[in-house]
Amino acid sequence: MTDLPVARRLLSRAPHEVADRVALDYDARLMRRKRLVGEGGLAFLVDLAEVTNLDDHWGFALEDGRAVGVTPAPEALAEVTGDLARLAWHIGNRHTPCEIGPAALRIRRDHVIEAMLARLGATLTPVTGPFRPEGGAYGKGRTMGHDHGGHDHGGHDHDHSHPHAHS
Repeated sequence: MTDLPVARRLLSRAPHEVADRVALDYDARLMRRKRLVGEGGLAFLVDLAEVTNLDDHWGFALEDGRAVGVTPAPEALAEVTGDLARLAWHIGNRHTPCEIGPAALRIRRDHVIEAMLARLGATLTPVTGPFRPEGGAYGKGRTMGHDHGGHDHGGHDHDHSHPHAHS
């Protein structure tokens, strides 16, 4: 048992009063059970019935009646400009989460994907900000890609147009 306030329910709208806010990056906004500490110091336990994408919700309803808001934390991103339709197709073909704007795309920094996009004529600009990628099929869920940040390609570059697994 915990002496922390517990959040078992999510809010779809902002309440009149907020006890605290938590800033979570894209990966951390997918959760089921976790201890969190708000920006104002409020510690609480999230205990949801299933793994949930918090991007679809405003925040947490604590069992004691208080509310905690969720905001996307700043992350290292690459802003992508060029032939957006073509570039978006290649990003999606790699199952890479992508934020789609009217004049640019944004992806999380990934040297392999960035090199591929540069070869396709994209202009890439490093930026820092909240990452709010497009949802999965039918606007819900997540695009589940694979990450290149945790391993080394041994100085080589390779094409990601085919499915593969990383060990």
